[in-house]
Amino acid sequence: MSEHRRKPPPPQGGGRAAARRGQSGSSSGRRAAPRGATGSPSDSYGSSSYGSDSQDSGGQERPYGGRAEARRAAQRNGGSRRRAADNTGPGGPPGRGRGRVTTPAKKRLIDYPRAGKYGWQRWVPSWKLVSGLCIGFLGSLVAMVGVGYAMVAIPNENDAAKSQNNVYYWADGSQMVATGSGANRQNVTIAQIPEAMQWAVISAENKSFYKDSGLDYMGIARALVNMAQGGQTQGGSTITQQFVKNTYLSQEQTVTRKFKEMFISIKVGTKLSKEQILQGYLNTSYYGRGAYGIQAAAQTYYGKDAVDLEPSECAFLAALLKGPTYYDPAGSESIDKTATAAANLKRSQIRWEWILGEMHKDQRLTDAEYQKATKKYPMPQDRKATKGMTGQISYLADTAKKYVLNHSDIAEAQFDQGGYQIYTTFQKDKVDALTKAVKKIEKEKIDPKNRKLDKHVQFGAASVVPNDGAIVAIYGGAGYENGHFTNNADTSGVPVGSTWKPFVLAAAMEYGTYDTDGVGLSPLSKYNGNDKLKVKKPDGSYFLDKDNQVFLQKNESEKAWGYITLRKAMEQSVNTPFVQLGVDVGMTKVRDVAKSSGLLLDSMAPDLNPSFAIGTSTPSAIRMADAYATFAASGKQADPYSVTQVKKDGQELDGFTKPKPSQAMPAKVADNVTDVLENVIENGTGYNAKALGRAAAGKTGTTDKNKSAWFVGYTQQLSTAVAMFRENPKDHKLLSMNGTAGVDSIHGGDIPTLVWTEYMKSALKGKNDPGFPDAEKIGEIQDADGAPSPTPSPTITPSETPSVSPSPTPSKTPDAPSPSATESCRVSWNCPTDGGTDTGGTDGGESASPSATESSGNGNGNGNGNGNGNGSIFAGPTG
Repeated sequence: MSEHRRKPPPPQGGGRAAARRGQSGSSSGRRAAPRGATGSPSDSYGSSSYGSDSQDSGGQERPYGGRAEARRAAQRNGGSRRRAADNTGPGGPPGRGRGRVTTPAKKRLIDYPRAGKYGWQRWVPSWKLVSGLCIGFLGSLVAMVGVGYAMVAIPNENDAAKSQNNVYYWADGSQMVATGSGANRQNVTIAQIPEAMQWAVISAENKSFYKDSGLDYMGIARALVNMAQGGQTQGGSTITQQFVKNTYLSQEQTVTRKFKEMFISIKVGTKLSKEQILQGYLNTSYYGRGAYGIQAAAQTYYGKDAVDLEPSECAFLAALLKGPTYYDPAGSESIDKTATAAANLKRSQIRWEWILGEMHKDQRLTDAEYQKATKKYPMPQDRKATKGMTGQISYLADTAKKYVLNHSDIAEAQFDQGGYQIYTTFQKDKVDALTKAVKKIEKEKIDPKNRKLDKHVQFGAASVVPNDGAIVAIYGGAGYENGHFTNNADTSGVPVGSTWKPFVLAAAMEYGTYDTDGVGLSPLSKYNGNDKLKVKKPDGSYFLDKDNQVFLQKNESEKAWGYITLRKAMEQSVNTPFVQLGVDVGMTKVRDVAKSSGLLLDSMAPDLNPSFAIGTSTPSAIRMADAYATFAASGKQADPYSVTQVKKDGQELDGFTKPKPSQAMPAKVADNVTDVLENVIENGTGYNAKALGRAAAGKTGTTDKNKSAWFVGYTQQLSTAVAMFRENPKDHKLLSMNGTAGVDSIHGGDIPTLVWTEYMKSALKGKNDPGFPDAEKIGEIQDADGAPSPTPSPTITPSETPSVSPSPTPSKTPDAPSPSATESCRVSWNCPTDGGTDTGGTDGGESASPSATESSGNGNGNGNGNGNGNGSIFAGPTG
């Protein structure tokens, strides 16, 4: 039954009829009051069971047509009866509102959602609420700015001048050297800074300096947006902001730092004059070479006081503020390999000229002054050794500093402010031993006073612990005090020659060739070792030179080796087998193996042509020692590291955890490379290393036009690389060593091997000789096309000078391997000889081109009587 037809309990006083009679008698002749108006129980519209009664007993029409109309009327009069039904107690009216008591609505501090509104209007804030929130926000913002402004202090340039030393420690914890810029810093007044220097900086960095408020609001906003997006902070800062950065804040890029910088800059701009700000900026800026402030920079680069600087020199120093790493003509390759001396000089000259042009445009230089200033670039003086930074200490600190900068967010300028304690992996006894070995052999073999071709000879060397990566010793050069500021142990640009061949062999044993279906090659596989070899592509065609003639790969000598095993080719450092092997394996796989061994991609030759297999790449001595350490550790590679811990203000910094070794190649592959390289020392080009008197493996290398010579070797305890080269001190290009040391050419098996052996004797003195793991048989013997089958008949080889088209039947040669030697190599895994006459071998790399294309080719001569090389259209190592 519906609500309208539900019959309520009969009311007191005689029921509905009595009520009607009472109403009729009391209101005769008048309009009936609406139900509920009299307060009697019968007034409630809920007391009626019938909504169809339209007239009262007096015959007059009732004012309401039913409950719905009554509900609407109640809403118009101030609320729904459902929510506002009045019940005063036991005598109250019956009905649906019984038991509910209405109370006045409590006022809220924030009327949202809005009371008394319905639908979407409840969610529209009132103007009072909006205006109140705006006033509150602005008030809070003003209060925050006021608090921030009051809390920050104006930076003091004199406080910034109180820089500390950086202290370096040996691996045993003893102090190596304390060095810093504290003694190389002195503030000067604005009167002692030439106007040309002041305007050079303003014209280059902040033309509106004397007009602006000191804040680059768009730059700050841009930086905040970039940081929010995870990018680098960008946008130019004013000189005021730069001054604040230099003296007060760290170089971290955070939102907090940006806001702090803004508050300090505002205060600086209101409290200091423009002259004071400019003076502070020039006194606290970093100009490179450890020089903070304009006075130190003037002394460092030109040996004069700041007040005596010429406009041209001022423009040069202003250019350094762009970043001394990239604008110091001396170069900063230890920080970034792109910051070479030549590249930096070019950048510096361009910016120097631009700054002078801006000064002239801004009418800060007269026409005459501008012409004089631009007449000649003011080349600064060479670097000078600072206190304590002499001998190998300078290169050790340089290597450690580079490692710190590359493994943290510390900027170079911040680092040079000092206060850091750097704990290194360098072992003093081994550093001394390596230095002594270089000096001893250099004194015995090199005589620059009496032999012109002995001038400008340099050495670089590094020693790394296998399966760990710790760099225990380096030799970087003659020392800063002798004007040599390039770290030869950690520089690129010196091709490694045949020391690259082990990576080719490792790739062949791991991946096989294009026609072995992934089956690795045995080091007993035979390849053609003859001179002037035509290098075949996988499709059967031959490589051509730039004249579209068939390219002929050369060895150092014309000896007809015939088809020899890869083991023998490595032993005697014959080029032609490894060039063809590299093509067959795929140069990308060779590159990948070298990379996984620890070499950096940016040190590898970009052109993966045939010459790539014989050492056109230019890794550093540190990286070569580390890569060979991978062979020593049965394929486990650990990145080289020189720092174990860094502290600042007593707190240890993150980022210097020891690198974890990883398996770079199968242990079987690495152990077989070691077995082959042991044979290089026992029977091949590295025979001078036999004087070490213990199990060792290594490889010799000599490069294009005899411009460099290497020996890289190892035991299980230590891997060491030694490089020797000549360099033009003016343009830093490599020079030929033909005639150096009074011999026709320098080979890797000569002076570099002697240095290596002398050092390793001392470094391993008293250590046990664990030898190397036995090499398990690996791969399948896959001879190259044309290799003779093992038969009792005499072995034949191609003629010395192959025809343009390959001959299917090679002619006989008395120098070919004998059948017995061939058979024995197939039976015995370790085959120390491989037929032919052992005349001392060759020593890898590239040599002169067989045609008139030598200038576009590459080559080298090396070895001890027999050699190899190549010349081609393919780019070889250059200075």
